[in-house]
Amino acid sequence: FVIVFIDDILIYSKNKEEHEEHLKTILELLTKEQMYVKILKCDFWLESVQFLGHVIGSEDIHVDPAKIKAIKNWATPKTPTEVRQFLGLADYYQRFIKGFSLISKPLTKMTQKNKKFEWETEAEEAFQTLKQKLCCAPI
Repeated sequence: FVIVFIDDILIYSKNKEEHEEHLKTILELLTKEQMYVKILKCDFWLESVQFLGHVIGSEDIHVDPAKIKAIKNWATPKTPTEVRQFLGLADYYQRFIKGFSLISKPLTKMTQKNKKFEWETEAEEAFQTLKQKLCCAPI
C-alpha cells in the first residue's frame, strides 16, 4: 500500500477507510523515524496521481500525457546514441508492452559497437510500433 522512490511517497488504498488507516500508519512511522514531510508538497485523497511517468487511477494506469507528447514527437534516430536514448525511454515502460524484446530487437542490434548504422525498414517498423504501443492507454 506504499511505494517510495527517493523522496516521493505514494500511498494507495482500495477505499477511504483503508486509506485513512494507511495514511495514519505511514505518518506515524515517519514521525517515529524523525522524518518529516512538507505539507505544502503533499496531496491527499486524490482519485488519480502522476507518479514516476505514470498517471495512476483507481482502475488503471496510463503513461503521463507529457511523456506521450514527447514520444509522439520523437524524431527518427540518426545515430546509435539516439537509438539508445529512445530505447532507454521505451525500456522504462517495457513491462506494459507485450513482446517488447522481440519488437525492439532490430533497434537493439543497431546500438552494437563496430556495426554500421543503417536505418532500414525493419528498424523503422520497430520504432513506429514501439511509439504506437507507448502512446496507447491504458497500459
